[in-house]
Formats: sequence, structure tokens, C-alpha cells
Amino acid sequence: MVKLEIVTPEGNTYENEVKKVIVRGIEGDLAFMEGTAPLVTPLGIGVLRVQTEKGEWKHSTINEGYLTNLKNKVTIVTSAFEWSHEIDKTRAKKAKERAETRIERSDSDMEIAKARAALRRALNRLRVSGH
Repeated sequence: MVKLEIVTPEGNTYENEVKKVIVRGIEGDLAFMEGTAPLVTPLGIGVLRVQTEKGEWKHSTINEGYLTNLKNKVTIVTSAFEWSHEIDKTRAKKAKERAETRIERSDSDMEIAKARAALRRALNRLRVSGH
């Protein structure tokens, strides 16, 4: 078992003992279990998969952030975290549409980059909401 702690600007969002943690690093997915080597890594926008003590899988969104794994404790610091059952699909679809419109209408490279990031977050929320 590993202790998983997820921290957002609102504080500790989740803290529990789990069997396995799978998360999206900036270069691909990473898995953490009891005895996994220590690591500090940046995270990309993606899906967090957690296998509970009972063997059930839970899915959530993770926005960019950082992960540390030390002595069987995985700590994720992220700007946003949302379990699949908490996602408002209608709101996520509207965010996707707004981002697509901003990409089409913007002349500024900075605005396009911001809109693309918003689109990636919205698509991630929609993908996770299906779990």
C-alpha cells in the first residue's frame, strides 16, 4: 500500500492508503505502488487512476502540477482535481465550445495558446466523465 495525498490551492483534497496510482507525467504515464523508487516529476493534463484497498479503480482529472514519491507516499500538487462522478458534463461541453471559438477567432498567439490549454482541460474532463 502507498499513501496518496492530493493537494490543490483549496487544501488537501484527498488522502488515503491505496494499492496503485497511475498518473500522466509530461512524457507519459507513470505507475506507483509500494516499493516504487523515489521520484519528483512534473505532471501534464491527464487522468489519475487510483486502485483502492479493495481493488476498485477510481478516475479523476489532473491539471498540470507536480508529483513526489518518497517512502511509499505519493503527493500530487495540482491546480485542479475532480473525480469522474463530480464532473458536470454540460459545463465541460460548454467550456470546450468556448475554447474552440476562441481558437478560431483569436489573432494573438498568446490567446490561442491559452485557448488551446483550456480546450485540453475541457477534453480531459469529458474523457474522465465517461469512467
